[in-house]
Amino acid sequence: MVMATQEREQRFEHRMSDSEALMWNIEKDPWLNPSGAAITILDRPLDRDNFVQTMRVATAAMPRLYERVVPGIGRLATPAWIPDAEFDLDYHIRFVRLPKPGTERQLFDMAVKLYQEPFDRTRPLWRYVIIDGLRGGKSAIYSILHHAVADGIGQMRMAELYQQLSRDDPPPPDVDLDAVIAEALAAHAPRQIGGDLAENVFESTLGSVAHIARRQMGVARRMADEILTWPTDPNRAASSIEGLINEVKSTVVAALGSGDEVRGGSPLWANRSRHRHFEAVRVSLDDLKAASKRVDATINDLFLAAMVEGAVRYHGDRNIEVDAFNTSFVLSTRTDDAIGGNSFTPVPVQVPGEPMPLEDRIADISAKLAAKREGMTGSAGLGALSGVANLLPTSVVTRAARARAARIDFATSNLRGAWFPLYVSGALVLDVLAMGPVAGTACNATAMSYNGTISIGLFVDPVAIEAPDDFRDAIDESFDDIIALI
Repeated sequence: MVMATQEREQRFEHRMSDSEALMWNIEKDPWLNPSGAAITILDRPLDRDNFVQTMRVATAAMPRLYERVVPGIGRLATPAWIPDAEFDLDYHIRFVRLPKPGTERQLFDMAVKLYQEPFDRTRPLWRYVIIDGLRGGKSAIYSILHHAVADGIGQMRMAELYQQLSRDDPPPPDVDLDAVIAEALAAHAPRQIGGDLAENVFESTLGSVAHIARRQMGVARRMADEILTWPTDPNRAASSIEGLINEVKSTVVAALGSGDEVRGGSPLWANRSRHRHFEAVRVSLDDLKAASKRVDATINDLFLAAMVEGAVRYHGDRNIEVDAFNTSFVLSTRTDDAIGGNSFTPVPVQVPGEPMPLEDRIADISAKLAAKREGMTGSAGLGALSGVANLLPTSVVTRAARARAARIDFATSNLRGAWFPLYVSGALVLDVLAMGPVAGTACNATAMSYNGTISIGLFVDPVAIEAPDDFRDAIDESFDDIIALI
C-alpha cells in the first residue's frame, strides 16, 4: 500500500491565509466559485469497502479532512479550522450509478451538476462521489475540494492518500476515526472562546490586527488608529469606511489580476453566467514533447498556443475578428513537497487574436510567458494584497472580481501528474480530468498529465461560449497541427 502522504509534510495552518480567506469570501457569489474538482476514470468498479476503509484511515491521518471552518471576529480575523464534532464520513463519500448507456457525455453532465451543488459550509469542505455504470464496465470518481484547503498541486498530493501502485494492494489497517476526532476535539478545547467574552473578543481582535499588520502594515496601522476613534464619533466611522473602500478598490482589482495593454477580449464571449459545461481534449505527451523540442518551446507554451489557436479558429468560423485575447495562467510559488495549502498567483497575459502561422504564434506566446514569469520573480502575488481585499465588504470584493473576470476570455493551468499507472482500490486509473474554477471567465482550461497522456479539461460557461463542442474540436485540431510541425 502506497501512502506517500505519510512521508510528506502537511501544510495546514489553524487559520486561513489572507488569499484563502479571500477565496472563502467571494464564494458567496456562485459566479465566482473558486473550487476545483476532478473526474478520475477507472477501468472497472472499485472495491467499495476497500475505498471507504482507505478514506477512513486517510481522514484520521489528515486533520483537515475532519475539520470545518469557523468565521473570524469581524473582518479583521481570517476564518479558522476546528474539528467537526459531528463529522460523518458517509456524508462525504457517496455512491451513484449512471443511467444507460453510460456514455462519457453523461458522466461529464453528472459531474457538472455535482459541481454546482454548494458546499455545506458547516462541514469539512470535500466530497467524493463514486460513479458506476460507465460504458465498457468502467467507473469514475468525482472529487471536489474547496480551494481554501489546497491548490491544484496540494490536491494532487492529497490524492496520494487513496492511490496505490498495484491492483492487489490491500487496504491499510483500520483506525478508530471517532476516537481520533474525539482526541482532536479535546486538544482543541482550550482554544475555544470561553470565560469573559469581552476579554476574549479584545484578545482575538488584537491578534487579528497584528496578523494583518505583518502583511499590510501601512493600511492596518491606519485602520487601527481610526478604529480607536469610532466609539466617540460614529459619523467618523462611516466616513472612514467609505474612504477606505475608495482607497483600496484598485488594490482589489490588482489582487485579482492586473490590466492589459489594450482592452481586447472576444465580442462573442462577453455574456457570463453561473451555468457550466464540460469538455475534454486528450493529447499524447510524447508527441507534445517531441513538438516542443522541434520548436524550442515548453509544453506549457504549446498548451497556451493550442488554446489561442483554437479560439482564433472558433471565431474565424463565425467571421468574427478579435484584436487580442485576454488570458491568464497560474504560476505556482511552491518551494516544498508538502501536501495541502495554497502557493500560487494568477498571471494575466494578452495574446494576438488575428490568424498567423503556428510557428509565429508559438514564438510570440513563448516570449510573453517567459517575460511574465521573470516579471513575477520575487513578487508576493495574490497573497500580498488579499489582506487588504478582506477588509472590504464582500459585495465590494465580488463586484470587483466579476468586473475583472469578465475581461478574461479563458484561464489556464498546467498540472504534472504521475508518469506511471496508478490504482484506486483495485481499479486502474485510466484518465484524470481536472475541472478548474471558471470563476467568472468564459472558460477554464486545466491540463493534467498522467501516464503518457495530457488531458485538458475545458470547463466552459455555455452562455459565453455557446458551442463548446465546436470550441473543443478547434482546440483538438490545433494540437494536431502543432504536433505535425516539422
